[in-house]
Amino acid sequence: MSLANVALVDMHEDGSVDPVYQAKARVLNNAIQEIGMGRYQIHLFICAGFGWFADSVWPLITSLILTQVTAEFKFSGPYLTLAANIGLLVGAIVWSVGCDIWGRRWSFNLSLLIAGVFGLSAGGSSNFVSLASLLAVVGVGVGGNMPVDSAVFLDLVPGTHQYLLTVMSIWWCLGQLFCSLIAWPLIANFSCAPSTSEECLRSDNMGWRYLLFTLGGVSLLLWSIRFFVFDLVESPRFLVGIGKDAEAVEIIHKIAVYNGKTSSLTLDDLLDVDEKGKGMGGERPLLSRTSVYGLDHVKALFKTRKMAVSTSLLISLWGVIGLASTLYNSFLPFLLNSRGASFGDGSLDITYRNNFILSVIGVPGAFLAGWAVERPYIGRKGTLAIASGLTGAFLFASTTARSSNALLGWNCGYYFFSNIMYGVLYAISPEIFPAKDRGTGNGLVATATRVFGVIAPVIALYADISTVVPVYIAGGLVIFAGALALLIPFEPRGKASI
Repeated sequence: MSLANVALVDMHEDGSVDPVYQAKARVLNNAIQEIGMGRYQIHLFICAGFGWFADSVWPLITSLILTQVTAEFKFSGPYLTLAANIGLLVGAIVWSVGCDIWGRRWSFNLSLLIAGVFGLSAGGSSNFVSLASLLAVVGVGVGGNMPVDSAVFLDLVPGTHQYLLTVMSIWWCLGQLFCSLIAWPLIANFSCAPSTSEECLRSDNMGWRYLLFTLGGVSLLLWSIRFFVFDLVESPRFLVGIGKDAEAVEIIHKIAVYNGKTSSLTLDDLLDVDEKGKGMGGERPLLSRTSVYGLDHVKALFKTRKMAVSTSLLISLWGVIGLASTLYNSFLPFLLNSRGASFGDGSLDITYRNNFILSVIGVPGAFLAGWAVERPYIGRKGTLAIASGLTGAFLFASTTARSSNALLGWNCGYYFFSNIMYGVLYAISPEIFPAKDRGTGNGLVATATRVFGVIAPVIALYADISTVVPVYIAGGLVIFAGALALLIPFEPRGKASI
């Protein structure tokens, strides 16, 4: 089969990225499309999904254990959320920028290992300082999962199957489901009674520790599958970006063999681009240098007006949604418990039952998102805008609840559409960024959401979170984000990332 015209066209017009890199990326796209969706990509979908899983359970953990650890250690709850989000911020910067400098493999494997080791250790914390410090380090590991894993997946999947990156959010939903399912019996049965004036002793409050031990052990198990069972190859696009064309060709053929296929790609196909590149305005040394100096990766994302507008809007989107969701989600169990208590049903058992129900509701949203992003006239931008608008609407509606069941019902709608929103948001960003700058681009948007994730608990420290005001703020911000999504100048549907 000829490598010509096998893959989809890419979304970047000539001049928005280095022309030599773009030409080589198109050759690699055709080669990966020629191999097709096979065993390697399926196994990668599973192993990369572990990152979504970790990014779901560990940020959620602070809200699930908040009531119990504050009762035992006697501190202001938002400080724990603040510590965890500072770790997530550091991780987003280090791992995402790093994967454009030293490659994808190290970041892919180390981030989950750090989360598992320090998450397991956090279960043995004897005071607030040790718990907050260990969860901050967990955040450093977890913060790199989504930016790196999405880059890895897009680098190796055929352009016709890029929509699977949106479906990847099923792992995020399963993480929520698993965490809520485990937290329900452990915290409900092994915790101090809520709203009690008696001292909360460690021996009476082991539930949150059991939960951390469990999640730390699961994270280490997932890391071991990644490291010992699955052989992640380096990104061919990254290798081309640093001038290692021969290794990139070798990787393509290795994937082909794994899938039981053959590839017609040769080193000459890439070397021919270098010869033609002399008249394209691209220079080989610039490609190599851009994968060594991180600042060049940032500059590339603002190279043209269209690229600059796109990058700026994506950063704004992530920041706005990050502020809204962290402000709301970090204190959801508190909100459900306090509202439930006012209706006479605020027990730990009912609170975590409700969390489990909300987690189940999010699962079908991942599949609906994968279907919607491929629909004509809707695509990624339309799906993101619609899901964001409905997410905000359900947040507003939740303020009308006059019973805990009504509040739960509105929150079910919120969880369903917010999972669609996040599924598309986590996919559209890496799809738009060129592969040689994808880690850095993912880092910029992830940093934006983590920065506001740090701001949200600070707001909570000085605001009355028992009122509906945070809900109005969160709802308005999410609806505003949906409007921003429509302004993004690129639509990835039907086009291949490069």
